[in-house]
Amino acid sequence: MTNYIIKRIADLVFVLFGVSVLVFFMLRFIPGDAVEIMLGANVDISVERVEALRRQLGLDLPIHEQYGQWFLGLLRGDLGTSIWTGQPVATEIMARLPITLEVTLLALAFSLLVSFPIGILAASARGTWGDTIVRIISIIGLTLPSFWVGVLLLYVVSVRFPSFPAIGFVPFLEDPWGNLSRLSLPVLAVSLPIIASLSRILRSSLLEVMNADYIRTAKSKGLSARTLLYKHALRNALIPVLTIIGVQMGYLLSGVVIIEQVFAIPGLGRLIIGAISERNYPLVQGTILVVTLFFVVVNLLVDLAYAWIDPRVEYS
Repeated sequence: MTNYIIKRIADLVFVLFGVSVLVFFMLRFIPGDAVEIMLGANVDISVERVEALRRQLGLDLPIHEQYGQWFLGLLRGDLGTSIWTGQPVATEIMARLPITLEVTLLALAFSLLVSFPIGILAASARGTWGDTIVRIISIIGLTLPSFWVGVLLLYVVSVRFPSFPAIGFVPFLEDPWGNLSRLSLPVLAVSLPIIASLSRILRSSLLEVMNADYIRTAKSKGLSARTLLYKHALRNALIPVLTIIGVQMGYLLSGVVIIEQVFAIPGLGRLIIGAISERNYPLVQGTILVVTLFFVVVNLLVDLAYAWIDPRVEYS
């Protein structure tokens, strides 16, 4: 197991390095210049002032030297400094990260709580009208973009229940009810496609496992259908479900970025979009790297869960 963990961590480091290179150089291809945006459209600004600000920000250096300086900072745990506020990028990210994590984890928890019963019910009622309804709803859920669902929910609630706090954010410790009520709609909007995907995969996986030889043998020994399902089949059906959970975390984070804009939630999504519009390179680079780190760590935990559920995965 130790060698397996070391191998997965090495893969994690390689992915982060690749993302750092791609993000750094691709940002430089975005039209617009950070210095010109900072100085605005004032025609009285001299060329000397523009060049002085460029030197101050280190943007006058060759692009490979800029990356080298930023990468050396990463090795020291320094994500850089925001070129607009002068604050450390890590400080700005940490101020927004708990908000995005709360939305993400609430959406994931809600997705798991809803999708597991639906998937188990659909597998148990295979071929019935209930199974058909679940499959149709799942297909519809997969085709609906989360941002569109968010806009639709926001419109319906604002018209039908104008007093309901549908947008904005309040810290949980400051107002628990206000926090959960404001996050209920964005969590629901982000969760629906994930619920549809997880329930379909769990249904298919359970049906495949229930047709395995060892399940038929256990059934011939007189075990009840409930015991077969929950004690023998469900654990072995979890491996493909875990795969989808790891993949869906990336979808969840990307969905939260857009949903934060729709519901005016001051998380990492709004931070990234604002930083891109300002060409705030260090802030964009640092934020995307943190999001990537979160995603690859989740996938590492999923891989370790594979090895725990099925030790054969460790040696594959």
